[in-house]
Amino acid sequence: MTVAFALILLGGLTAATAPRLLARSSWADREPILALWVWQCVVAAVLLCCVLAMALCGAEAWQAVRGHVFAPAPQQVIDAYALSGEGDPWAAVLAVALFGGGAWTAAMLGREVFGVRAARRARRAELRERSPRLPGEEEADGGRLTVLEDARPGAWWLPGADARLVITTAALHRLKGRQLDAVLAHEEGHVRARHDWLLHSSSALASAFPRVPVFRAFRQQMHRLVELAADDVASRRCGRLTTALALVGLNEDRGVFGPGGDHAHAHDDLPQRVSRLLGPANRLSVGRRLRVTALASLIPVVPLLVAFVPGLRALG
Repeated sequence: MTVAFALILLGGLTAATAPRLLARSSWADREPILALWVWQCVVAAVLLCCVLAMALCGAEAWQAVRGHVFAPAPQQVIDAYALSGEGDPWAAVLAVALFGGGAWTAAMLGREVFGVRAARRARRAELRERSPRLPGEEEADGGRLTVLEDARPGAWWLPGADARLVITTAALHRLKGRQLDAVLAHEEGHVRARHDWLLHSSSALASAFPRVPVFRAFRQQMHRLVELAADDVASRRCGRLTTALALVGLNEDRGVFGPGGDHAHAHDDLPQRVSRLLGPANRLSVGRRLRVTALASLIPVVPLLVAFVPGLRALG
């Protein structure tokens, strides 16, 4: 139980302190892709602490679980974890609670997936109704581009197996040349990086545990950072000034980026995004970027060390 409690304590401290530490960092806006990776490592570490603690508590409480978890382990390893033959009632309660949390998370993730699929089907049906395809049009563009007649300028991707770019006629009229290329590159950046998976996973965790700071902040930061990362994709291809002008031109009538698309949370930080593109780049050096990446990659390793060190010491 000592190791399990240590893992729970580690997961709790990470969930409470990581959002504050990352909120104070000044490099996240300059390196959104790196910030996305750090956030994923932090959340993975918290979830890993819960999974490992559940396995150890279950092994302490029930002989059947112990046989599966420690099947290949020698007796000295089992003794190192102080697994008693009778089982600890508190271990059983904790294992059931952690299992319930895991089942609830899976249910929320399933609800998110089914809800997103239903919404995509409805949007695709609406697109087919509002913009029917002519014979031979599928072969011409592979079915990936849909021009939608609309008085509001907009462009967005519908992710999925049949990913499709939707652009309105108003956007085609308002954006010219490289600005239109920048908007399309921005949306392509979302699809190529599979940002929809990050958004749906963060929404599921925040819905399952709305009072856990790290999951709540994870959802907020994902919706902000994926837009910054897509802006960087467009700026590298078309230039920072062109991308900023494209964002302003596309949103001057509504003040947010995108008419909804697959991102249900409208982004109201457009002025900050434009200022970021127009300001100096101030990128991190390659060496510092590599150091931050390496440190972030080690975050999920910490709960593994906490869980496995007693067994490694017993073998040594």
